[in-house]
Amino acid sequence: MLIHRDTLISDEVITEDFVCNISKCKGICCVEGDFGAPLEEEEINHIKADYKKIKPYMTEAGRHVVKEKGFYEQDPEHELVTTLVKGRECVFAKNENGTWQCAIEQAFQDGKTEFRKPLSCHLYPVRISKIGSLTALNYDRWAICGDACKLGSELKVRVYKFCKDSLIRKFGEEWYGELTEVANDYIEATEMTKE
Repeated sequence: MLIHRDTLISDEVITEDFVCNISKCKGICCVEGDFGAPLEEEEINHIKADYKKIKPYMTEAGRHVVKEKGFYEQDPEHELVTTLVKGRECVFAKNENGTWQCAIEQAFQDGKTEFRKPLSCHLYPVRISKIGSLTALNYDRWAICGDACKLGSELKVRVYKFCKDSLIRKFGEEWYGELTEVANDYIEATEMTKE
């Protein structure tokens, strides 16, 4: 575990390789899992404010669930998560030509909203949790991301580099620049101990 400012960062975020390979996984992370995508309070406010602009990108089933239950709920640990359609896909997920995509992100790409998508989705495979006053960043291994690990290894892209945009979104450019230096030092020191 590395300490950088007020964050604890799992070694695997620095050492493991990962590049999302949607051509192989078909965006199945929008469907698999027991609960929806984790949400932060401010993200709920963004989605509420822009829901009318996001709604046209959603499936009819997703819109129906939002009308009946809302677009977020609490999981058993009282964390806020997106609501699911029939206990399966996220209400914002839609399947186009065999690949699952995010309605929020499509609205963002079309300039309809400034909110890109939930940070938890943008950051994946990094998961954030709190440990006291510190923020912990952990690498979340999931079997459905096997092709992403393989592609990351082929391209030699570490998790923290793959997540550059989302980490900057969360912590800022200065924090990320410092993380890059910390990561380089850590990798260099680790390689030296192997010699």
